[in-house]
Amino acid sequence: MTRSQPAAPHQRIVVALDVPTLEEARSLAAQLTGAVGWFKVGLELFAAHGPAAVEAIAAHGPVFLDVKLHDIPTTVERAAARIAGLGVGLVTVHAQGGAAMVEAAVRGLDDAGEVLAVTVLTSTSDEELAAMGVAPAGTQVPRLAQLATGAGAPGLVCAPRDLTAVRDAVGPDVRLVTPGVRPAGAGTDDHARAATPAEAVAAGADLLVVGRPITRADDPRAAAEAITASLAAPA
Repeated sequence: MTRSQPAAPHQRIVVALDVPTLEEARSLAAQLTGAVGWFKVGLELFAAHGPAAVEAIAAHGPVFLDVKLHDIPTTVERAAARIAGLGVGLVTVHAQGGAAMVEAAVRGLDDAGEVLAVTVLTSTSDEELAAMGVAPAGTQVPRLAQLATGAGAPGLVCAPRDLTAVRDAVGPDVRLVTPGVRPAGAGTDDHARAATPAEAVAAGADLLVVGRPITRADDPRAAAEAITASLAAPA
């Protein structure tokens, strides 16, 4: 399998609709239709509105459902099969659930979308990993990346600073999705390992998850277009 490359810079942008109400999410999606490649529906919105959130946002563009499934394989397979009926394009699972769980998610989703395995959350520092008895991100992330892709996951989620090591570990045919992306001059918020959009793409990212720098901007569409311009600009 060879990963598909975004045809245009704006198609690399995934807007994280991490907002409390469906009305706010729908309004943002309407403003951003055609200016970004994907809309991410996360736990907050999905917990509040369930499949209705996916249906509402899908009217404005492809949906990435970020629910980070992590349970016994049978439960994950059944949940993924239900998600398959929602028409989402990308769904996250935790690679830390193990190979059997990732395989179950891939089976459950079937060909309805792609499983993205989350390696280590971008909010997690090496100090926190050590407190959990886990190797530093530089070791743990490539290890989990290989485990997940070996179990059939066609894509991975990893922090910007881990991109090069992950690409080296899994090769060119795996889709890499990167949260913790912040335009130059923006704060890192709760991401311990952030980067600018151009830096992330240069390191090998296919899709860039951007939330507050777009969703909390006075003009969300203009903010998204500025990120697109930064990607299209010559190096």
